[in-house]
Amino acid sequence: MPGHTLITASNMTQPDEFYERLIDMHRELTPQQSEAANVALILLLANHVGDLAVLQQAMDIARADAQQV
Repeated sequence: MPGHTLITASNMTQPDEFYERLIDMHRELTPQQSEAANVALILLLANHVGDLAVLQQAMDIARADAQQV
């Protein structure tokens, strides 16, 4: 179904800049604050995506990747 598939290929126009900003977001935060920032970012992006099927695909991939660690 179009619009219901997670894009997993590289899709960022400025991936290095994004990574730097992500690191900066955590700078000088306690571990608890850093975790809270991650949760807030995840929920904001999930709200932006809005499509439960796409979000479920992302959660499935993230969980599978985490189980490989």
